[in-house]
Amino acid sequence: MFDSIANKFTQLFSSLAGKKKLTEENISDAVRKVRLALLDADVNYSVASQFVRRVKEKALGDDVFKSVTPDQQFIKVVHEELIALMGTDEPELVMTGHPTVILMCGLQGAGKTTMTAKLALYLKKKKNKKVLVAACDLQRPAAVEQLKRICAQSETEVVAIEGEKKPLKVAKAAHSRARKEGFDILIVDTAGRLHIDAPLMNELKDLKKALDPQEILFVANATTGQDAVKTAQEFDNTLGITGSILTMLDGSARAGAAISITEVTKKPLKFEGIGEHIDDIQVFNPKSMADRILGMGDVVNLVKKVEEHIDEEESAKLEKKMRRAAFTYDDYLKQIGMMKKMGSFKSLLKMVPGMSNLGDLDISEKEFQKTEAIIQSMTPIEREERVELIPSRRHRIANGSGTSIDDVNRLVKGFKKLKKLCKSMPKMKSMPKEMLWQ
Repeated sequence: MFDSIANKFTQLFSSLAGKKKLTEENISDAVRKVRLALLDADVNYSVASQFVRRVKEKALGDDVFKSVTPDQQFIKVVHEELIALMGTDEPELVMTGHPTVILMCGLQGAGKTTMTAKLALYLKKKKNKKVLVAACDLQRPAAVEQLKRICAQSETEVVAIEGEKKPLKVAKAAHSRARKEGFDILIVDTAGRLHIDAPLMNELKDLKKALDPQEILFVANATTGQDAVKTAQEFDNTLGITGSILTMLDGSARAGAAISITEVTKKPLKFEGIGEHIDDIQVFNPKSMADRILGMGDVVNLVKKVEEHIDEEESAKLEKKMRRAAFTYDDYLKQIGMMKKMGSFKSLLKMVPGMSNLGDLDISEKEFQKTEAIIQSMTPIEREERVELIPSRRHRIANGSGTSIDDVNRLVKGFKKLKKLCKSMPKMKSMPKEMLWQ
């Protein structure tokens, strides 16, 4: 994600390396390149101009500490200003209603219906809320069925009225049910158009008046860049949105919408869609986004994934075994399982600082599947290393796992090498958590 702009910033920062100090001349050249990188990423022109002005003022005004180089100082300034531009803090949803009503709006094709289902799952899973969804997109053919199908994946209930043509009637019925049955949150999926028109806005105004929503979230496709920002501004002027959600951020090489939308609308960017699966949604974090734009990985969300999916008790047990080099193939299998819960290995590696530019690196998930198949084809005593994996056993394992003898030999060799490494490591009180799953 954002490979193009990240590469440009990397080249820019490299050009400052070796400079003894930041001067008016080299800063002017650097901010000119920053402006071009932002405009090329489809950032709003006014936003880009204001941003580089602030960067230049701060870079010239800051004292350069002896412990950092001029290029590091400039990176720090750009990083801080990007965070400030995109909102500084991680936003929270306003959930004060009984039920809290979230009205989803946006143009057709932005991913609004899918994002409605994703948000419902997020609120159920991460916030432990009882969520009801109202199917009020009655314009697009099969929109209601699509919403039902996606919500079924998370067992989220959907209110739909067969044959009904008026979204307001469906919304009122859903709101009434949410109150009576004690739902914490009602999410209302609405119709979009290919462009903004009076019927669309009047429909949304009626829903807003009837439901008095705590949140009105504008959903936009990040790949449309400035167009998404302009549309968000129009929706805000007419409807008064409370925040935005960007979809397709995982597939966008441009950062324009992510950088510009908060500054233009003065409303926070609250969530981002990061994939096709129903759980591919995360809270927007300005620091995380600034890191990704500058090619610094995504430690913020990597830590969240580790905390969410890595069991502390299991990690402690594994740590002890690794320090004694006493781990088994079973432990290896558990480790792979924990990693798979966090996502693909390639996506995780891209979140590690310094490992963002992996466009040419082919890391196949099939290798993990192959490793799992090999270990699962071992007998219990083989997994626990109570017997030596002699050639006849290795041939049986290869046949049972559908792999080759070379694959089995490679795994066994790598496993022994890892144990030897752990034995040779100096004793330490605790092992970095990252080592337990990398």
